[in-house]
Amino acid sequence: MRGAACLLAALLLGSAAAAQDRPVFAFGYLDLAEDIRYSRWGVHPVDIRSETNRIDRRPLAGAEMGVSDIRSFGRRAGVQFALRAEQVTDANELPAALDAIRAETGAFVFLVDAPAAALRELAAATTGRDVILINVSAVDDSLRGEACEAHLLHTAPSRQMLTDAAAQYLIARDWNEVLVLQGPLEEDARMVAAFRHSAGTYGLKIDEERTFVLSNDPRMRDRNDLDLLTGRADYESVFVADVDREFARSVPYSTQDPAAITGAAGLRPTPWHWSYLRHGAPQVHGRFERQTGRRMEGGDWAAWVAIRAIGEAIVRSGSTARGDVHAYLLGPEFRLDGSKGPALSFRPWNGQLRQPIMLATEDWVTAVAPLAGFVHQVNDLDTLGRDERTSDCSKFATPEQPT
Repeated sequence: MRGAACLLAALLLGSAAAAQDRPVFAFGYLDLAEDIRYSRWGVHPVDIRSETNRIDRRPLAGAEMGVSDIRSFGRRAGVQFALRAEQVTDANELPAALDAIRAETGAFVFLVDAPAAALRELAAATTGRDVILINVSAVDDSLRGEACEAHLLHTAPSRQMLTDAAAQYLIARDWNEVLVLQGPLEEDARMVAAFRHSAGTYGLKIDEERTFVLSNDPRMRDRNDLDLLTGRADYESVFVADVDREFARSVPYSTQDPAAITGAAGLRPTPWHWSYLRHGAPQVHGRFERQTGRRMEGGDWAAWVAIRAIGEAIVRSGSTARGDVHAYLLGPEFRLDGSKGPALSFRPWNGQLRQPIMLATEDWVTAVAPLAGFVHQVNDLDTLGRDERTSDCSKFATPEQPT
């Protein structure tokens, strides 16, 4: 036994030494210290809000697990992977932080967890630079449209992909008449605009759009009382646009007429959910929960899969050069297993990762879009979000499309 232990130790030391001999391929990771999307704010006390509001749910943990998971890719490619993260206090500091990481490590792939406005500025500031940015959290459609950049890829789904998934489910269940409830924030208005587009695409009828306020003021009962807010309307389902989910949590089972709820409450479209039981997802989630002590969320998955995408591109292309990796990611041969079913690939016209969208309650994935019967002439995943015909991104070349 002692001899076997010595042999094992020698093998481990030899493996570690061999790894040290390989050059380092570094990933950069950038985020903001103050990001309202992760803030503990709202009218409800923290102790009765979602558990995820009491823990660090930033997607850096997903990136860290991704680097651990692609060690075998590194051995095959002759490199060792590392992650260098930098958090800044102001969005204006993101370009300088990128330059610092690049000078220190030689990294050219940067995962970015930042709101849309900050990411848009960073992408514009790095146009023409020898870098690849991967958006792991911003859903803004303009980043895939008029504000797209050729070096900006997205593993986070777009807002349009999320609302298209919800619309597919409502159509499939024949809940075609929808009451839309919209919150007071700009993000809520953008979500409603995306849902309108989805409704037009799939043939839903929006019966009415009504705005709500998060207030107990009796003078505003028509906008904060759900009986009044959902009364005198003809609907079979309700779509709630409420980015902070403070009002949305009260909507299920509180509408004047029985209705399916989707959007920010009820059945929510999301890139990942801990309860999904197929395609290797339990193994992915199990590893994440053991490493972090919390459940894997959509941003975590987007960061994890971004790392895997780069590892796959390096191994398959046989190169660690930025141009080769970028071309392979957008090329027709790229395929990626994201533990969500069909092979994933990047849309060559706007850099968005094609992916299924889960429709889940707090505790269960009810369906996964694209649903059966929703087909596309190129790739059925292109039924979610803007396809090439409707895209207004003009920065990308369009090589032969994957099928």
